[in-house]
Amino acid sequence: MRIFSFEKLIAWQKSRELALMTFKCTKKYPKDELFGLTSQMRRCSISIASNLAEGSGRSSYKDKARFTEIAYSSSLELLNQVILSVDFEYIDENEYITIREKITEVNMLIDGLHKSQKSNFKV
Repeated sequence: MRIFSFEKLIAWQKSRELALMTFKCTKKYPKDELFGLTSQMRRCSISIASNLAEGSGRSSYKDKARFTEIAYSSSLELLNQVILSVDFEYIDENEYITIREKITEVNMLIDGLHKSQKSNFKV
């Protein structure tokens, strides 16, 4: 079986873990949030990994960097939704801290990847 380049990215591997955490967390959200916050958080978490994967297939470093930026933005959007989930009392403080730490880890990896990509082209 062929392994694609994005599968080797630690940022992608960790973002996949974040998506799994997000799906598990949102399973217990109120049913009336199914098409609201639950759906939005799930789509955000998938977007992070998906944009890293899609960007890895681009031929120019500029294109790769753009998809990495989008992944980073999606992670910040997810963080906002996790904060709101605490405000709405859908998750407790411990779950919030766990997910926030994973988002921070993913963001640091994405930031490093982005810097690497940007160093390969002139802005």
